[in-house]
Amino acid sequence: MIKLTRLNGEAVTVNAVMIEQIQSLPDTTITLTSGKKMVVKEKEQTVIEKAIRFYQKIGMVAMLKGPGEENE
Repeated sequence: MIKLTRLNGEAVTVNAVMIEQIQSLPDTTITLTSGKKMVVKEKEQTVIEKAIRFYQKIGMVAMLKGPGEENE
């Protein structure tokens, strides 16, 4: 789970595994696998970094490697 901030200042916790897409439109818009969209204050790169740290924490990093890439 990653903590983000909606545009109105409300804190929200999102399951990073459920993130399908992140866009800057110019506000950062996250689309979940359910189709639900949310707009957050954090920059796109910040959301990506938080998601990667979450994946590392739960041991999902190896699943993100491409073919032929070695695990670190």
